[in-house]
This record gives sequence, structure tokens and C-alpha cells, in this order.
Amino acid sequence: MVMTTWEARGWRWCVLLALLSVLVASPCVVRAQGPQFDVGAPPGAAGGRSTLGQPLGAADFPDFGAPPSAPVSGGAGRARSHVPAASQAPPGVPVQRTTTGRAQFGVPTVQPIQIPAYGELEIVPGGIDPGPPNGMTLDAAIEELIQQNLDLFALRLEIPMAEADVLTANLRSNPVFYADTQLIPYGHYSFLRPGGPAQTDININYPLDVTLKRRARRLSARQAKRVAEAQLQDAVRLQIDNLYTVYVNVVAARLTVQYSQKYVEGLRRLLKLNQELLGRGFIKPSDVLPIKTHLQRAELQVRESMQALAKSQMALAQILNRPLTEPIQVRDYFRDVNKLSMPTDELVQKAVATRPDLMAIRLGIQRAEADVRLARANGYPDVYLLYQPFTYQNNTYLGVPSASSWTLGVTATIPLYNRNQGNIRRAKINVTQTQVQAASLVRTVESDVINAVREFELSLKSVEELEAEIVPSARKVRDAAYLRWQGGETSALEYLDAQKDYNEVVRDYRDALIRHRNAMLDLNTAVGERILP
Repeated sequence: MVMTTWEARGWRWCVLLALLSVLVASPCVVRAQGPQFDVGAPPGAAGGRSTLGQPLGAADFPDFGAPPSAPVSGGAGRARSHVPAASQAPPGVPVQRTTTGRAQFGVPTVQPIQIPAYGELEIVPGGIDPGPPNGMTLDAAIEELIQQNLDLFALRLEIPMAEADVLTANLRSNPVFYADTQLIPYGHYSFLRPGGPAQTDININYPLDVTLKRRARRLSARQAKRVAEAQLQDAVRLQIDNLYTVYVNVVAARLTVQYSQKYVEGLRRLLKLNQELLGRGFIKPSDVLPIKTHLQRAELQVRESMQALAKSQMALAQILNRPLTEPIQVRDYFRDVNKLSMPTDELVQKAVATRPDLMAIRLGIQRAEADVRLARANGYPDVYLLYQPFTYQNNTYLGVPSASSWTLGVTATIPLYNRNQGNIRRAKINVTQTQVQAASLVRTVESDVINAVREFELSLKSVEELEAEIVPSARKVRDAAYLRWQGGETSALEYLDAQKDYNEVVRDYRDALIRHRNAMLDLNTAVGERILP
């Protein structure tokens, strides 16, 4: 059988389009409409979950077998494509389930070290030593923390991952290519067995985003990025609060070492003096033995306090990402008896206006509202524009020339039912839920600031009373007992009892200084800004 010119040309078209369909179906590199990001998941992040915690304001839309975003696409004439149009839609921005309560940002809380409670202390003359001149100040420690801390470095990767989500949300749906040959007879058609004619079709279905789903996705992803940025700022705030704890631990341990060493020096002088008296026969050996026991306990406390100092210095090196074997010396004027420069109401207003966790949840409300618009946009599928550039009908068996044609059509869903009503309602409820959480967090922030101010004022009053009244009175009692012992009116044991009572007061003074320093820094954390040095 000799093919006509149209038949030969038609078969050449079929072969060419078949090769084209194979190339389209083969794996290829897809280039997105925008900048590319190649950011690996941080260690330990399973399933792509954020290390910043729950995404504030995100609506979790469950998938209960939802229908595809468009009906089965097909031609306006006899040729039909049986490929679901939603198969080429870009993936949506991943969302995660929110929980009530304050969000956690993956920054564990550091606890203060336990300084040895036994033994005795003695105040160093000349005031409190702030540390060596080349010691690390708190400002330098904060700057190094922001630059070098590994936890913050890992959390910063949340921002490029959020940018990657924006990129994903900005992707357009791919058109669907489909080619088929239909009405192929079992055998052949004839006038006695009519049918056909056999038909070869090339279909291209292009999705039209009539409900602006892509713009809603992009807006939701951008709001999610802003939330992630605010959550990162709050993570920095919490990590700086951990630095406060570690830093003050070093200061407290160094102060304990100084006070313990000073007490050991006093006991050694006392022991030497009593040994001289024993050699002259003025006292008995039983009078010297208790002094030796006190000295041994004091030396034990020095060793324990130095161990506590080494542990606190190691914790500081760890949070600053320094070598753990490198002891860090600090310089801090932690004795500060200045009053607050702002009233409580002004501090509360500043915290409510600028604290990063409040900013994050307020941005979460905007993201929740964006998710409502996205849910509404997803209520109706895309409209698919069908372009069928080539249809070949083989009329050979009729003895007439074969024909080719083209088709233009539209495939749209009849909006009789809205299959996204539940998700829209969930997104609206999520807006209300996030607003309630924001109101609750405002009250929590106000409570944090008020409690921090009260703790600051109470600790400051304790330091002032100890310095002005309690410590001088206890020192006078101790000195009077020393004078009575020197005058021979009492024994060394009675003097040691008076010294023990004085040491308890010194320990209270040390604890008051550390408590007040912690109160100053806790107020900074509560407000979200550096209010006190």
C-alpha cells in the first residue's frame, strides 16, 4: 500500500512528537523562577522540622483525601487526556502543627553552679576585685557569643531555609504534556466494518491560577520568614540570658576563691601564733588542735571553690565555642548599688513594644491571616487551558486523504461544592487562637518585668543593709572576741566561734552580691534590651 504525501508527512510528525514526549518524560534539571538556595538540614533536624520550635501562626491543614486541584484535563473534541492536572503542581510550603502556650526556641536553660556551702569566708580588704585588666568583660562576651556560638549558628540556618520555602511557594504549576493514539482497530476498518478513523493527538494543558493561589502561597511564606527572623532574635535573647548565668557563675566562683583564700591566710596566722604560745607553755595542745581542724576544712574549701571556678570557666568556654582547656578570666564590676533609671511602667511598655517573642507572635497573627487567604484561594482548582496543536486522522481505509487539525479548549471545575470549607474555618480559628496566645504572652511579659524589678529592688536593699549594718556589726563582734582572746580573758575556741558567726554573715553578703548581679541581668532579659550594665 502506497502512502499519500499527507500520510507520510503525518507519520513523520508522529515519530517526531513521540521522540519529544520521551525527552519530556526523561529526568531533567528543573530551574526555578528565582534565586537558588542549597542549604542542608542542620544536624538532628528530622523530617525538616524547624529547630526554632513551632512556627507561630501556622495553620495545619489536614489531608483527608482531598481532591486534585483540577479535574481530569481533556480536549474539547474526541481526543482526551487522562492525566490529572494537579500532578504538575508545585509542592506547597510545609506547615507544622501549632500548640498552645509559649513557644520553645531550642535554647536550653543553663542553671547556676553549686558553690560549696561548707567552710568559712573572709572579706578581702580594699573592696571587691573586678578581675585582671585583660579579663573578658560582659560586653565582649556577648559580642563573641553572637559571632561564635554553635547553637546560634545552627539556628541562623532557619533563615535561608525560610527563603527556600519562599522560593518553593513562588513556583508556578508546570503545564501537562500528553500524547496518544486512539480508535486503533483490532484488524482494520472497512465499509462492512466501519469505525474510526484512527486519531493521533498532541495535548498541552496550561494551568491558569484564577484564584491567585501562587500569590497567597508567596505571601504566607514571606510572613513565615518574618516569624522565623523574630524567633531567631528571641533565641539570641535566651542564649544571652544563658551567657549571663554562665558569666555570673565565673564571677561568683572567683569571688568565693578570693574569700576562701583570705580566710585560710587568717587561720594560718592564727595557727602560727597559737603554736608560738604552745611552745612557750601558755596554752595546752588541745587548744591548738581545733585551729588545725578549721584550717584543714578551709583548705578543702579552697580546693573545692577552685574546682567550681574551673567548671564555670569551662562552661563559659563551651558557650563561646572556645577550647575547653583554656581558662577564661573575666573582669566585671558586679557590685552596683545604683537605682533603676526608669520606672516600672516604662520598662513594661518597652518590653511589650520590643521583646522578640512578642514580635514573633504578632507576626504570627499576620501569617495566620495570610493562611486564611491561602485557604480561600485553594478552595477552587486551577482552570486549565487546552491547546492541541496537532490532531492526525488516518482516512486511508476510506480511500480519501488523511486530515490534520488543532484544538483550543478550557477545562474548569464547576464550583458546585467547595471542598476547602473546613480548612478555611480552621485557618480562621487559628487566627483567633494566635491572637489569644499573643494576649496571654503580653501578660506574661508584663509579669516577667514586674517580678524582675521587684527582685532587683529587693536584692539591692539586701546588699545595702548588709554593707551598712549587718557586716560591720558582725565584724565588731568578731574583733571584740579577738581582743578578749588576746587579753587572755577567753580561749581561742571562743574566738573561733565568733569568727564562725562572722563567716556566716560574709557568706550571706557574697550571696547577696551574686543575687543582685543576677537580678540586674534578669531584668535585661525580661525587657529584651540592655537596661543595666
